[in-house]
Amino acid sequence: MAEEIPAARLGDRLFAFLQYLLPKHALSRIVYRLMRLRSPAIKNSLLRAFLAGYRIDMSEAEQPDPYAYGSFNEFFTRALRPGVRPIAADPQLVVSPVDGTVSQCGHLKDDTLVQAKGHAYSLADLLAGDREAVETYRGGSFACLYLAPYNYHRIHMPFDGTVRSNTYVPGDLFSVNAATVRAVPRVFARNERLICDFDTPVGRMAVILVGALFVGSIETVHCGEVNPPPRRGKRIVSIQEGIGRSFAKGEELGRFNMGSTVIMLFQSQRVRWDATLVPETQVRLGRAIGRLLENRDGGRLDNR
Repeated sequence: MAEEIPAARLGDRLFAFLQYLLPKHALSRIVYRLMRLRSPAIKNSLLRAFLAGYRIDMSEAEQPDPYAYGSFNEFFTRALRPGVRPIAADPQLVVSPVDGTVSQCGHLKDDTLVQAKGHAYSLADLLAGDREAVETYRGGSFACLYLAPYNYHRIHMPFDGTVRSNTYVPGDLFSVNAATVRAVPRVFARNERLICDFDTPVGRMAVILVGALFVGSIETVHCGEVNPPPRRGKRIVSIQEGIGRSFAKGEELGRFNMGSTVIMLFQSQRVRWDATLVPETQVRLGRAIGRLLENRDGGRLDNR
């Protein structure tokens, strides 16, 4: 079972209470438009405020001048220079898909994932009631990684895979920072999200991109911007674009606007997480975070 992170503090509960009152979708629509304004005066003002609040290593960026980007969103979703995040090449290794912080990691107890001390949520809730997917991942392995505003905001493949399905699930837009995770029950299962399911050489793998407060869009390489505010609805949508496309480990999969969370799921007895992968530790894209398990004959598990 995954380790528990600390229980909610008074400040966490107050922050969560405020979010219950906020018009989160309306605020996110405003931020979505603001982040894409190409007025130099507005864009540069936003950049100055952001750079004053966060330490960003622009030497890693493909374009190191933050003011050279056409909009704040282009800066926020900036590409890295080739080679600054080497991808662990060993085919037995699963790599971190992002720069971020471990929120939680471990093995499911039947169909239950740990969120934080005193909070758990079910696969059925996370996977929007998809019974086939719930049975596939029951008793499997999961890792939940949080991307702070100062992190690199593109998401890459943790392992080789071919797109099996893409499911957009409407929902709320609570923050997914540590304070909210400690205080809001089932936050990952109640927030808007995109579930990307893959076939891999060792079985199924899901990469779930969870929306959050001010996250104006989730964009993927294979099916584009799947949920900008004008297209958000109240129904689960199966997205056909990109099905059958193959991605190599480390290849770019998508990107977030503002901070959010990625949840990975593997089937039972497929992956052993690295012992250093514990809550509140930092990870970087391409770092080995897990190793494929072997069967009793010493070979990799098959695709069943």
